[in-house]
Amino acid sequence: MAPKPFILSSPSSPYVPRRLSISSVRIQDTPHSPTVRTTPPPAVTLPSPPPSTTPTTHKTSSSEPEDASSRRVIKRRPPPPTEQSLPSLIFNSFDAIINNFIDPPIKPSVDPKHVLSNNFAPVDELPPTECHVIEGSLPPSLNGAYIRNGPNPQFLPRGPYHLFDGDGMLHSILISHGKATLCSRYVKTYKYNVENQTGYPLFPNFFSGFNGLIASAARGSLSVARVLTGQYNPVNGIGSANTSLALFGNRLFALGESDLPYEIRVTPNGDIETRGRYDFDGKLFMSMTAHPKIDPDSDEAFAFRYGLVPPFLTYFRFDSNGVKQPDVPVFSITRPSFLHDFAITKKYAIFTDIQIGMNPLDMLAGGSPVGSDPSKVSRIGVIPRYAKDESQIKWFDVPGFNGIHAINAWDSEDGNEIVLIAPNMLSVEHTLERMELVHAMVEKVRIDLKTEIVTRQPISARNLELAVINQAYLGKKNKFVYAGVADPMPKISGVVKLDVSRGEERRDCTVSCRMFGKGCYGGEPFFVARDTEDPEAEEDDGYVVTYVHDENKGESKFLVMDAKSPELEVVGAVRLPRRVPYGFHGLFVRESDLRKLW
Repeated sequence: MAPKPFILSSPSSPYVPRRLSISSVRIQDTPHSPTVRTTPPPAVTLPSPPPSTTPTTHKTSSSEPEDASSRRVIKRRPPPPTEQSLPSLIFNSFDAIINNFIDPPIKPSVDPKHVLSNNFAPVDELPPTECHVIEGSLPPSLNGAYIRNGPNPQFLPRGPYHLFDGDGMLHSILISHGKATLCSRYVKTYKYNVENQTGYPLFPNFFSGFNGLIASAARGSLSVARVLTGQYNPVNGIGSANTSLALFGNRLFALGESDLPYEIRVTPNGDIETRGRYDFDGKLFMSMTAHPKIDPDSDEAFAFRYGLVPPFLTYFRFDSNGVKQPDVPVFSITRPSFLHDFAITKKYAIFTDIQIGMNPLDMLAGGSPVGSDPSKVSRIGVIPRYAKDESQIKWFDVPGFNGIHAINAWDSEDGNEIVLIAPNMLSVEHTLERMELVHAMVEKVRIDLKTEIVTRQPISARNLELAVINQAYLGKKNKFVYAGVADPMPKISGVVKLDVSRGEERRDCTVSCRMFGKGCYGGEPFFVARDTEDPEAEEDDGYVVTYVHDENKGESKFLVMDAKSPELEVVGAVRLPRRVPYGFHGLFVRESDLRKLW
């Protein structure tokens, strides 16, 4: 079957409030790729924006200076008066009633004024803009693009808002021969395009919009009414693609676990284009994890999805050409669980069924639909990575282990044991509501497949998250881990290097550390090998890169650190033309791989 074209909606309606104040920049829809299979959006009658009844704060434009605390906001001018359709007038009025009276943002965890303060505040798109190296130099082996994904709401929320709910924005720094170019673009998801045309939010926020039975019923009813009147079609996707990126099957994807992947590319001048929602020739018709694992030796990609109805977990993989293989439903998970990440070895795929999941009782009491269950015993599931069904899966009880992210895993030499490295979330009840109270302790977990005994060994007492390794060692025994110091979570105040082989000595495995300084916070570090072609290269021969923001000065930098140095010495720093908000996961794509995408 010939692939269906993907048509990006144009945001050029004269009645849509424009959010960019850079008059010299014109945002154009990019040509779609004929190789992208998509579900075309239905014909939609777009309502006019609702009249503004109160002064609305709006995010600071990239062309205007920000103060040191990044808190300054400007008033958005109300749109020209337009005639609304009757359904739009009713729905927007009902939405205002819900947000102001039925379920106002009372809790700090969902109050936009709190959640979007300082460098969590959203920014506008930024076209490719030259940056200046202010310290050291950019190594030749860094030719390519470091791209970091994260939430960046297109419109300031009217009601409750959780950090996880924002529209996906990619911040890419293209490096070529020692020069750097920064670009920030939204992932042009179906959700983004439809809301961009209407000029206001249409889709409900999952993590913040369903707190309590009355609020859930009200927002659910409003969503159904919008769908029935053609304002949007959930079949075309409801996700924000705001979590991570992955490169496999000669395609680069922006990912969010509530939707299909969105194919993107970085152009030769450093711009970012969304090519469309990708369904792998119709074989992927539901959501996919934001953390697929790509085997560095076979180029296969392993993935899964989880949901609210059985099967609550479905495992699958893609061959080296990106062709999706059949689903493997896992029915031995008997209730919805928050399965955000997993791990692979050369023989197995490893899942953690943790204490976070869907908790209807909490929702009835006014809590979030996603919550913790302290009575649940966490489990680790091990399934052969080429399994055709779940008959060979084994589950191991691991009380108190709540691994949201996995760092790496490998098989022992005799094949009788699996070693998993992962942060264990302590005080898991605060994971969504009070993230600053969560402590993540990296552990080495050993699973004896013969005796079925599980042993655990902490390898650092620090609060560490968003950890990465040299990707050439994924699924194989590795020595070094680079982790963010989560102080306070979700901010990252520094980077540590762990030698996980020291775990047997029962002491802290930290071998290097760099703190960013008072008022300076970064994001997930990423390891880039110096020479990927040298089979004799040492595991830590490369660089650790990340974005760092100085909240005192309101300035952001891109840092390049020497991964082998005792203090993760900064070998290059780039001043960015405007701040980069805190976000989630990133990826470095080498120039040779970028060229294949052009």
